[in-house]
Amino acid sequence: MNILELKQDASVKGKNGIAFIIAATIIWSAITIVYLLALPLETKNVILLFLPACLFPLALAVSALIKADWKLADNPLGMLGLFLNLAQLIYFPMIIWAFIQSPEQMVVFFAIITGAHFFPYGWFYEAKPYYIFAPIISVSIMVAGWTIQVNHLWIISLMMVIFLSILALLLYGDYQRKVKSN
Repeated sequence: MNILELKQDASVKGKNGIAFIIAATIIWSAITIVYLLALPLETKNVILLFLPACLFPLALAVSALIKADWKLADNPLGMLGLFLNLAQLIYFPMIIWAFIQSPEQMVVFFAIITGAHFFPYGWFYEAKPYYIFAPIISVSIMVAGWTIQVNHLWIISLMMVIFLSILALLLYGDYQRKVKSN
């Protein structure tokens, strides 16, 4: 197979990574609930640090439900998908910095990093929605972060829920077009 065929194979078998987007939507919904609670900001931020640990097991469960191959073991690009996802962890020092130095902006940093990390998946899955939504999410969250008061930080996570939901729908449509064209 050539590279384009490998990417098409990953897109169809992995269903454009939709399982991870659905899992992220669930996680960001939980983050929204946490930021709506009457808890100290530090407590909310600690919970924010730990909730993403649920993403991978949740994505595996969603993958099983929607019958998506998340490993792509028979595709040489399968490990690249894992590395693209793990690359997001390298940005965690910025999250820790925000936790310590600018706690009121921590959820903003996390949302921007989450959105920006989608960009290479546009290439990986040959899926334009990733290319489009990575900058939309990052820039929208940045602009919102400049204006939102601390007691309204839940709006940032709610924005992520909305963006991720739309992204999942667009990726599903892209997946369906690829299946029909095969």
